[in-house]
Amino acid sequence: MSFLGHFQLLVFLYALLLLSAESRKTQVFHDTESNDDGEAGTRWALLVAGSKGYENNRHQADICHAYQLLRKGGLQDENIIVFMYDDIAFNPKNPRSGVIINRPGGENVYHGVHKDYTGGAVNVDNFFSVLLGNESGVTGGSGKVVKSGPLIYYADHELTGSYVSMPTGDGLYAEDFIKVLEKMNILKRYKKMMIYIEACEFGSMFDHFLHVYSVENLSALKGVN
Repeated sequence: MSFLGHFQLLVFLYALLLLSAESRKTQVFHDTESNDDGEAGTRWALLVAGSKGYENNRHQADICHAYQLLRKGGLQDENIIVFMYDDIAFNPKNPRSGVIINRPGGENVYHGVHKDYTGGAVNVDNFFSVLLGNESGVTGGSGKVVKSGPLIYYADHELTGSYVSMPTGDGLYAEDFIKVLEKMNILKRYKKMMIYIEACEFGSMFDHFLHVYSVENLSALKGVN
């Protein structure tokens, strides 16, 4: 199955959970599992394109497509946070100005996407602040931060096996990412969390962490295109 196929399946299952909750006449955007204090947490999604430039248009296209799938699945825009440099839709190299497609002949997945962090605001410091719910730590963008354990989808190139890029500033290192996830666990910012990283081999860096902290990871494997 392709990366796109894997993500479509992931979002489909995520959407089923939302619709299942609605069918039981509960609030569709709340987790079915309660926290220790009995309060339900709101579902969140964090979508990140870690590249820029028209030659890397697929990453932002996949993020836009993911946004559309989540919206169709029932997730509110206020609970989806989008990081994308936003230099593709109106790029001079784009033969269809204002349009982004994620497959040949596909629909315009750019339409209606609410972009929270664009340009220079797409950086690792803002990414970490958003995950930690640190509103005072973000610079630029909408200022929106995650309020409870999210679905994280990160589309980018893998560069070293433990590092993926950001379009501005320093990249995202596995060691730093794990520290932030550990802090989230200590602060009880999630009960369960799913991380989907579309970058070759990067997922192996999380093996120990995933087993200990109730995090599920879907990522590219070596040799898979």
